[in-house]
Amino acid sequence: MSELTRRGFFMSSAAALPLAPLAASSTASEAAPATGDPSSLRWLDAEPPALQLGQTLGLPWPRGRVKDRKQDFLLRDGQGQVLPLQSWPLAYWPDGSLKWTAHAMPAGVPLGQGLKVEPGTPAAPKQAVVVKEEADTVSIDTGLIRAVLPRSGEQLIRSIERGGKQILRACHLIAQTDDQPDSESGAVRQTQFRSAIRKLTVEQRGPVRAVVKIEGEHKSQGRGWLPFSVRLYFYAGAESVRVMHTFVFDGDEHKDFLRGIGLRFEVPMRDALHDRHVRIAGENGGLWAEGVRNLTGLRRDPGAAVRAAQLAGQACPPLEQWGAQVRKLHHRIPAWGDYSLGQLSADGFQIRKRTKAGHGWIPAAWGHRAPGSGYIGGASGGVVFGLRDFWQRHPTQLDIRNAVGEAAEVTVWMHSPEAPAMDLRFYHDGLGMETHEQELEGLEVTYEDYEKGFGTPLGIARSSEITLWAVEATPTRERQVEMAKAVQTPPQLVASPERLLQAGVFGRLWSLPDRSTPARARIEDKLDFLFGFYAKEVEQRHWYGFWDYGDIRHTYDSDRHEWRYDVGGFAWDNSELSPDLWLWYAFLRSGRADIFRFAEAMVRHTSEVDIYHAGRFQGLGTRHNVQHWGCSAKQVRISTSAYRRFYYYLTADERVGDVMRELLEVDRKLNEVDPIRKITAKPPKGDYPSRIGFGTDWCSLVANWLTEWERTGSNRWRSKILRGMEGIAGMPYGFFSASPAGYEPEGGNEGALHNINGKAVAASHLNAVFGAVEILAELVELIEVPAFQQAWLQYCELYNAGKEEQARVLGAAHGGSPVLSVGHSRLTAFAARKKGDKTLAARAWREFLGDDRFGAKPTKTQRIAGPAVLNPVDEAAWVSTNDTAQWGLAAIQNLALVGEHLPG
Repeated sequence: MSELTRRGFFMSSAAALPLAPLAASSTASEAAPATGDPSSLRWLDAEPPALQLGQTLGLPWPRGRVKDRKQDFLLRDGQGQVLPLQSWPLAYWPDGSLKWTAHAMPAGVPLGQGLKVEPGTPAAPKQAVVVKEEADTVSIDTGLIRAVLPRSGEQLIRSIERGGKQILRACHLIAQTDDQPDSESGAVRQTQFRSAIRKLTVEQRGPVRAVVKIEGEHKSQGRGWLPFSVRLYFYAGAESVRVMHTFVFDGDEHKDFLRGIGLRFEVPMRDALHDRHVRIAGENGGLWAEGVRNLTGLRRDPGAAVRAAQLAGQACPPLEQWGAQVRKLHHRIPAWGDYSLGQLSADGFQIRKRTKAGHGWIPAAWGHRAPGSGYIGGASGGVVFGLRDFWQRHPTQLDIRNAVGEAAEVTVWMHSPEAPAMDLRFYHDGLGMETHEQELEGLEVTYEDYEKGFGTPLGIARSSEITLWAVEATPTRERQVEMAKAVQTPPQLVASPERLLQAGVFGRLWSLPDRSTPARARIEDKLDFLFGFYAKEVEQRHWYGFWDYGDIRHTYDSDRHEWRYDVGGFAWDNSELSPDLWLWYAFLRSGRADIFRFAEAMVRHTSEVDIYHAGRFQGLGTRHNVQHWGCSAKQVRISTSAYRRFYYYLTADERVGDVMRELLEVDRKLNEVDPIRKITAKPPKGDYPSRIGFGTDWCSLVANWLTEWERTGSNRWRSKILRGMEGIAGMPYGFFSASPAGYEPEGGNEGALHNINGKAVAASHLNAVFGAVEILAELVELIEVPAFQQAWLQYCELYNAGKEEQARVLGAAHGGSPVLSVGHSRLTAFAARKKGDKTLAARAWREFLGDDRFGAKPTKTQRIAGPAVLNPVDEAAWVSTNDTAQWGLAAIQNLALVGEHLPG
């Protein structure tokens, strides 16, 4: 098949995606010149990486462009050479053509600039991944290393060999718990748990990429808990293994105080003590590098060649070539068996060592922020290991034990046992609130939606990413530094913004940045300022930590010059008002690495910590609170796939794919956990099992089902969506009759919505701000229900309209709050675009530009210093997540939909 050229790409996508235009207009994306070939892949960080560890990415295709669901693809480099590639489908258009595909590239193959993926037959890898399944084990050979994985027992990896030599063995998980958070109440009893495998699944078997998923729990003394899933990734030609580890907290927070959780393995040590090497990466390309038995700095000199070899990580010359006194007395030089790198806060790490257990630790080095990578081995080989987000997710730790013995033991601690145990108990005693009426009083004063027993951590999760290299010799210092960088900032190929835009994925609610007029430039500058402000806030407010990293705060306290970290519903944001969407749309249009990394950290956090993966609330998310799990509002608006599908499609990440699949049946919980149970003026459910709102509930569920329909093509999910669409379309006033609606979560009519409001009219300012606008923009193009589309356009046009206009059409004003009118301006813009209405377009811009917090406030911060604050901060007190995410989404979408009508 011929190459997908830039001209062909734009022509095919334009033909596939018609859009009802405004009269005599051109979109911002058409006006902004595309840079480069949209079919070429881009390195997220601009330059190709120094290390090629294997690569996986997702690519979009316009509707109808690739009709064969089994189409294979090839990879061309910048010179046109065909390279190895492994491909698989991620999503389909309604006509069955491919919408998203995933592609894996081997390790060790030079992947420069100008890479292109196109339909065709790929080259075979020189060293294909070979997977061999047997009754008790699975073995995987990348061509450089061979791993043996047991199907049962405690070991995730029995061994990794290279060149017939065992490099790593006995890899398993370990956890430590205390029975109380501290020793104030008496002696603390500690228990250690080890992994126990329940299931092993080979998900991919090459030829370029193999993936194995291992599931189980941690066990000790007859108790099993802390369920885990671990995926191991192997690439053709790779000497490394990527480990994606997830655990779920399913204990009793009043009795189970998790102290440490880690990955532990052994490294056989064959070399002489002076030829064994320890490496720990430091800041700014630094490296702490020593021998187990150091030969430098001695009273007597072993010789320059000996010292140089050890420092370089090479085998020292034979003993007979050493200085006589050192040759004779080298056994009197201490050998250091144990090492520890501890990062107990975001601002300090320490390296310690000791000769062996029972003897004192010696401080060896310290610094600010460690990249979390180390090495233990010798001149004949060893293991490089690293934990991503090491300092950001403190407290973390890397331990090496018994480096003087036949096998060193390494533990990569995702939570350090040297830190205080996790205390996940709710942060207050209820303050006397026993009834819904009393709970609403608490909501009134602190914005916290408290309910006894609801602020539980049971079911929250955390995922961590570890990389292991089985190397045939101690790496050079330069290569070790490159490895540390690859752990902390994994190289990532991405589609260009032009390609993403023209493929028509994620709706047509965004355009490329355009500063062609002063008004456009002001909005683009403000968008850049607001993202930069939050990126800086993460650092200056230290939004770091094991459970916290990736989230942001909700609302600012200008009196204390501090975010309201301790005030009920104003503390952690937990996806409130869709900052996730703002960040992903900002990345789609810009391709900026810093925005991608910020959004990636957020999706890792919100997909794990803010969602329940087990227990009573499984599949639901938690509203904003002082603790990520603290609020009693357990809702699908937080857990929705609307916030996760971007990352999944861009990277083909299996863990996020798992999370989205966990959400498919969550609608069955909405009777037991009624989202409006505390609202006094609510209609009865009538004959229907549940009562849900259209925006915060139904549209969030639609995102789950739409994503699964795309991923599988299963009509069950389409039918479930369609029944809801037809239900809303049949209500007296469409969406204005649908909050709440009666709902059928299962049975032959699953997904159906019913009017339980009679002819009453109502709207909420929250209905459209949790992904409803974005998911419905896609839905109306994928499932054609004209009456539903008209109902949605009516809602978009009337929400921000004057009360007289609302009453003229609906018979009464809808009563929705104007508090988020700027965010709702994008609804007006959507209606204007679809209807080709210039008057509506002008109204959309008046609504957007009418908020002087964003229109008049300067794009700069104010320096606040002591004694007003503990540490100097750069403050923009007018900025709050409550407004910023919705303003950012409105800015991006209004520019795309009605940008040509922007005044000035």
